[in-house]
Amino acid sequence: MPPLEFSRKFSHLENLLFAFALSLTKNPDDARDLVQETAFRAYKNIDKFTIGTNFKSWLSTIMRNTFINQYRKAKRRRKVNEPVDSFLFAVEDKVLIPNQGELNIRMQEYNRLFAELSDIYSIPFLLFYRGYEYKEIAEVLDIPVGTVKSRIFLARKKLKAKIRALYE
Repeated sequence: MPPLEFSRKFSHLENLLFAFALSLTKNPDDARDLVQETAFRAYKNIDKFTIGTNFKSWLSTIMRNTFINQYRKAKRRRKVNEPVDSFLFAVEDKVLIPNQGELNIRMQEYNRLFAELSDIYSIPFLLFYRGYEYKEIAEVLDIPVGTVKSRIFLARKKLKAKIRALYE
């Protein structure tokens, strides 16, 4: 698609795209940024657009994916947007000493609860806890990946129930 035709089609759909962006972001400034980012990405990838397909759907998909990616990125960063009136908290000398005794007792309780789980659940859970991926666990235990996921999920569920019962 030539740049002039792209510009014409995009301009024709800009109000619809802005409305869609506004429904996603709930903020007019963020919606304008999202429309602009969508235009940039669409123009950059115009060679991937198949002529004869729905241009509006293609742009909407780009916008939705861009919004989701930005949302996930912002969630990982966990920004604090509130202004700080005083930086006194940064210079205060507060040294907190963690209570290792309480932590040790709690870990002993967790280990006891974990030992109560049957091996069918505890082994996949322990491997996952130690950083193994589902696929690696499935290969080690010679079971399907879906079974690994299911057992880890059930182990978490059982541990949560036991912990709730212990502390309620």
